[in-house]
Amino acid sequence: MSPRISVIFDGKKFMWDGRIYGTRDEASTVGDSYRNDKFEIQLLEENGGFLLYTRRVVKESVTTIQ
Repeated sequence: MSPRISVIFDGKKFMWDGRIYGTRDEASTVGDSYRNDKFEIQLLEENGGFLLYTRRVVKESVTTIQ
């Protein structure tokens, strides 16, 4: 299996976390830890494995002018 590095869901780009999970439960557990770190996740089943795609939006950018 050669997963796509990135996918688009609802016009938003998600990046693969680089692992192929054997079960949906395993992928969901890891996904929960990403959610706790303020990531959005998408879970895909592909060729009997489960892939986790994540994204995080920068909420605020601070710029200082000198």
